[in-house]
Amino acid sequence: MFRTALRNVLAHKARLLMTVLAVMLGVAFVSGTLVFTDTLSNAFRNQSAKSYDKVAVAVTLVTNPDDPKSVPGLSQQALTKIGQLDGVEKATGRVSGFAGVPDKDGKLIGAGWSNKGTNFSPGKDGKDPAYDFAKGSGPVRADQIALDQETADKGGYKTGDTVRVATNGPVKEYTLSGVFTTEDGAVNAGGSLVLFDTPVAQKLYLKAGYFQEISVAAAKGADADKLLGQVKPLVPEEADARTGQELADEQAQMIEEGLGTLKQVLLGFAGIALFVGVFLISNTFTMLVAQRTKELALMRAVGASRRQITRSVLAEAGVVGLVASAVGFGLGVALAVALRSGMSAFGMKIPGGPLVLTATPVIAALAVGVLITMFAAWLPGRRAAKIPPVAAMSSVHAVATTKSLVLRNSIGGVLTALGAAAIVMGAGAGGESGRMTIGAGAFLTLVGVIVLIPLLSRPVIALVRPLLTGPFGVAGKLAGQNAVRNPRRTGATASALAIGLTLVTGLSVLGATVGTALDKTTTDQIRADYMVTMASGEGLDKTALTALEKAPGVSAVSPQQAGYLELKGDFASASGVTPGAIEKVINLDVRSGSLASLAEGKIAVADKTAEKKGWKVGDSLPVKFSDDKTGKLTVGAIVKDSEFVSPVLIDAKILDAHDVRPYIPQIFVKMESGESAANEKALITSLGDNPAITFLDKKDIKDTFGGAINMMLNIMYGLLAMALLIAVLGVVNTLAMSVFERQQEIGMLRAIGLDRRRVKRMVRLEAVVISLFGAVVGIGLGAFLGWAIGQTFKNSLPGYALVLPWDTIGICLLLAGLVGVLAAMWPARSAAKLNMLSAIKTE
Repeated sequence: MFRTALRNVLAHKARLLMTVLAVMLGVAFVSGTLVFTDTLSNAFRNQSAKSYDKVAVAVTLVTNPDDPKSVPGLSQQALTKIGQLDGVEKATGRVSGFAGVPDKDGKLIGAGWSNKGTNFSPGKDGKDPAYDFAKGSGPVRADQIALDQETADKGGYKTGDTVRVATNGPVKEYTLSGVFTTEDGAVNAGGSLVLFDTPVAQKLYLKAGYFQEISVAAAKGADADKLLGQVKPLVPEEADARTGQELADEQAQMIEEGLGTLKQVLLGFAGIALFVGVFLISNTFTMLVAQRTKELALMRAVGASRRQITRSVLAEAGVVGLVASAVGFGLGVALAVALRSGMSAFGMKIPGGPLVLTATPVIAALAVGVLITMFAAWLPGRRAAKIPPVAAMSSVHAVATTKSLVLRNSIGGVLTALGAAAIVMGAGAGGESGRMTIGAGAFLTLVGVIVLIPLLSRPVIALVRPLLTGPFGVAGKLAGQNAVRNPRRTGATASALAIGLTLVTGLSVLGATVGTALDKTTTDQIRADYMVTMASGEGLDKTALTALEKAPGVSAVSPQQAGYLELKGDFASASGVTPGAIEKVINLDVRSGSLASLAEGKIAVADKTAEKKGWKVGDSLPVKFSDDKTGKLTVGAIVKDSEFVSPVLIDAKILDAHDVRPYIPQIFVKMESGESAANEKALITSLGDNPAITFLDKKDIKDTFGGAINMMLNIMYGLLAMALLIAVLGVVNTLAMSVFERQQEIGMLRAIGLDRRRVKRMVRLEAVVISLFGAVVGIGLGAFLGWAIGQTFKNSLPGYALVLPWDTIGICLLLAGLVGVLAAMWPARSAAKLNMLSAIKTE
């Protein structure tokens, strides 16, 4: 039987090629994901180990600059004492923060969050072991800096050049003393690294004479654990002191966890592709079994048992799966290399290292490919074994019994009903728990619809038959009849398309709904022409607010200064704003009282907070500020909740009196003449052409909130494209099978006058009908799921309303029709080329 299976594989290479492609794509995604994440994990782990290679003990201290009672940092005295311990070769103090460098056009090099500045800490030999200088030397004066090699190349800087550097304060100019290479994480993330003289870095990021970190290099033969015990008494209790090995292990674990999420997402889409591939594989083996029905019947007649017939089909599937897995693994390795190169092309520098090929992706590729193929082929094999030899010798295929159809439809109906009920319950519950319920319901519904889809095919396709008969005549009528001739096969093909389009439509509906709600929120609430922020995500300096107020053409400026107040014993988030200006830049719906009361030292409270706390206009509330000073604040206004300010509004001057270092994430600016290139230039100039400061107009603000959604959707569409490609192969398979089963019929049609052109049209129309049927089912189910998931965000998203992206839905339908036309090219050509006499002759 195995020799028979191997012979059949070699005899149907063209048919099995599509199965090989489907399995190969899924296996490539699985193995590529595993190889890619293993390679990344190994590279980052090696980099982490290298960065702590010479660190025996590391001490860190997170400071709170807003708390005057907190420890300011690790002192120079502590650093000196640690450096004098027995077994210590060198103790190095580090202090770091944001530092951005512009290119020659004034644009920031890096993404803001990946731009870093730190201190140059030379030893007695004048060198800092963390940095290898390719040109020049490290900064030793207050007016000098050094840059990493990539930043210097991107900016076109050479030693001796004047470089503008932006920190959280005003931009300053420095002389470039040297260019170095490093394995620092900021540079590897596509950012920049600026080295300052130590006193300069301390003043910029902490306090003169203090450090955030101390790393200890051990002398030869010294024990790290023993050194740790000596270091701990010399640093504040709040400091975290650990061995370099502990930190390297912890960072390696964090890397594994971070890459674990990426791995799960990619494997999830690989699973979808394999799930869709099951239908293609099942169809392929159904077709192969149909072609060999009489052969199998003869084998049964001469003594082959049902089990032997089933095992023959499974052995054939195993051989195909093995070949597809081997090819898919090779393709997966190539995919891993391409992904790594792609990340580098997008500015994310990946640490050097070899491609990691472990046993896990090899075993996974073989297991997934072979098992999926055999699982998909089991049902056709079982059906083949159950056909009685006499019936098989007189018929190309056996008709499904009424009992099997009733059982199938009953199971499908129950699963669909249970799944739909779970989806509705999850939509009503909302939140994360609701989304979990919807996920379970979606799986049941999808399986149920797949089981029911042969039953659905007849009534749905019947609706479009009149459209085919009119314009396309006999060819259209025959296409409509052929599409429902074998509902199971038609349903299996349509299911593959339905799964892919369910996910595409669901994501599109959710993205359009959430994106529209965010756009509406921005349009309704933002009156300002510009929102000013730091590219690093950190707070703006107070001097930026003063400078913007003095800029020409400005009519109103208000910060959104973050702070916390303890009101009547409960902590509340507060926004420090400018009275008289805030209502000009943010549309605040006043429910009671007046925003003018902010200028009198009163506060405005969001309506939901006021209702929850039982506060009303005129109430006097005891308050404790961040510096522990107490007083009383009166509620002067109740306003509608806003996404752009905190639940409590207060004059920023009141917060300034209690905050050592005010935190201003945004400043809103209203111009007298609105948005314009000239007005934006005036604002940029007022802040000293600071490359680290970002100016967002209303469109940019919308893109900031909605851009992440659009980027996520584009990534999802790209990953789902593989599943849709497999679905296309499924349509090709179904049509090829249909042409094979109808050879005699097509021959008769040709004999009585149906020309080749109309034969091709008949096959093409059949493909379009099947594709559109799958698309309609997928779009309907996807819209339902998109609505349900959207309901879970309804309470947390102001202005939420269901939006159906008709343009995307229309594109999906057009693409489905195009898929049908393209998929029918080969089967239609084969049908038209059939020899009439050969096709109608009897055996």
